[in-house]
Amino acid sequence: MRHADQLSTTFAALADPTRRAIMARLAAGEATVNELAGPFDLSLPAVSKHLKVLLQAGLVEQRRHAQWRPCRLRPQPLLEVAAWMEQYRDVLNQRFDRLDAYLTELQTGTPDEISDDDGDEPNDDTKRRNR
Repeated sequence: MRHADQLSTTFAALADPTRRAIMARLAAGEATVNELAGPFDLSLPAVSKHLKVLLQAGLVEQRRHAQWRPCRLRPQPLLEVAAWMEQYRDVLNQRFDRLDAYLTELQTGTPDEISDDDGDEPNDDTKRRNR
């Protein structure tokens, strides 16, 4: 269950747009809290709170270099999210392929209504598509 807990922590940390912007900045390289705070209309303590969430989620690490404490991205939690999402790629691709086929069918003209087993009425799928 540890894996699911880490995923939840990672997703919760990434749910905030400010934290995602901090992550995007750190993807370009190390930065201090002052450098990270620059583009935001936030106080340093507010940026520090966002960093604390990212640190606790393991997405960012901070090291000490003389009086500076630069932050840098830790990719491992993002790799775990990518691995978790990979298991759904085939399902999503199949659904997108079906949607693409259906949209193509709509653009070229819909075929005759498909009837259910008794041949009297359109089936539920056809009824939903024709609404």
